[in-house]
Amino acid sequence: MKRDGHIHTPFCPHGTTDSLVQYVEKAIESGFSEITFTEHAPLPTNFLDPTPDKDSGMDPKLLKSYIENVTEIKSTFASKIKINIGLEIDYIPGYETETIAFLNIVGPLLDDAILSVHFLKWENEYCCIDYSKEVFLDFAKKVGSVDAVYDLYYETVRKSIEVNLGKYKPRRIGHPTLIHKFQLAHGVKIDDTNNIKEILLLMKEKGYELDLNSAGLSKVDCQEPYPPLPMIEYARSIELPMVFGSDAHSVKDLHQHYELIMK
Repeated sequence: MKRDGHIHTPFCPHGTTDSLVQYVEKAIESGFSEITFTEHAPLPTNFLDPTPDKDSGMDPKLLKSYIENVTEIKSTFASKIKINIGLEIDYIPGYETETIAFLNIVGPLLDDAILSVHFLKWENEYCCIDYSKEVFLDFAKKVGSVDAVYDLYYETVRKSIEVNLGKYKPRRIGHPTLIHKFQLAHGVKIDDTNNIKEILLLMKEKGYELDLNSAGLSKVDCQEPYPPLPMIEYARSIELPMVFGSDAHSVKDLHQHYELIMK
């Protein structure tokens, strides 16, 4: 069975206007039998998005429409492909109560979900760590070094796995090596193998799935999946459940990522 458990939609404020139908048709054409739409969930209303356009999460006013549209497309293509209604939930340190409240409302409406770390907290400042290499490098200066940012990232991922977010907490951890996105830009050689293994072992111990995410392959400063291939083999060796995720934000992305994994 070919499954893509991480696809974005036209409801993504930093994505494209490609329609849900276009994504579904591309998945069917590529031989997939199951997909999950996992749009970025609305961020807590009292959280100030640190990105310039404040577009990291879905507009809360569109959430109802998003679920209705995916429900409709799910029914339309039911005979051809299984479509899951999902969200990508951000773990934001300090906003656990707000996240639990949101999940308690939306959780019963979802078939699937991902829990990801995009935001790191240093002192009283938050940074969207995958926004741009310039933001990454500036944050590294504030934290003290690139190594320190890596350590902070893995510490936050560990917290995301261990934190109690209620009965509707997602059971799949999104791109747990996203910190590698700018690894060819910062130029610092970092051996984070032990950190990654510890994260994967913790996921196994706590009963989570791994989002085996191909997005990094197409990022000019990454050039590898999240996690990298040796760590995918390690995940297999410990029998950690894995779900492929294209993390596509356009149909073009979807096509490119499917081409990459089929080589």
